[in-house]
Amino acid sequence: MSPLRVLTERGGEVVRLVLDRPKANVLDAELIAALSGAVRGLKAEGPLKLVVFEGAGPHFSFGASVVEHLPGSVRAMLAGFHALFRDIEALGVPTAAIVRGQCLGGGFELATACGHVVCDPTARFALPEITLGVFPPVAAATLSWRVPGAVATRLLLTGEVVPGPEAARIGLADVCADDAEAALQGWFERSLAPRSAVALRFAWRAARRPMARLLQEELSAVEAIYVDELMACRDPVIGLDAFLGKTQPAWEHR
Repeated sequence: MSPLRVLTERGGEVVRLVLDRPKANVLDAELIAALSGAVRGLKAEGPLKLVVFEGAGPHFSFGASVVEHLPGSVRAMLAGFHALFRDIEALGVPTAAIVRGQCLGGGFELATACGHVVCDPTARFALPEITLGVFPPVAAATLSWRVPGAVATRLLLTGEVVPGPEAARIGLADVCADDAEAALQGWFERSLAPRSAVALRFAWRAARRPMARLLQEELSAVEAIYVDELMACRDPVIGLDAFLGKTQPAWEHR
């Protein structure tokens, strides 16, 4: 059974990609591959105006697989995960995310890289990687596209949880509404439905050129810091092992 549902709506104007492994919707290698395959299978042609990412169940995603962050698999995991973001950007179609419940780590990165983010009051955005002795490369490279650099840095360093209303206030989300689906549909009706799909796609590509450069250039440099430098240290393994063993990490600071 596929961990991803692909739904075509509004006569082909909208494609919805639903992470379908509730309740956690963990972005493991299988789900990442399914997302990449679905995105690569789409074409920026015809009436397509929007690709929507959503989590099945009460949560968007708890993030990437912690097990796959361990030294033996982290290089391949990050390569595949980062390729997904480049694939999404290369498609050249506007994106949106509907966020309910937990939106953590890799899920946070996927949602906030979208062009329009709608959440409801249950949403909880966080980058908890720092508590495991690591950091989120996509957010490190691109989050300042969505929020000021000082805010992005604070979120990476602290792992603090940002509730939905606060996320909308600081720009992590564009809208926080009691009915996130209705809010997204209303935005689509007002902003995209009356427009030419061709014009929207070219405007998106033009406006997102800085993001595309971040994903191609900066993310590669950040990924190298992670896999070649950080993962040569002791503390990341200590933190990941502690999380998996449900114990507190005893940092060695090396």
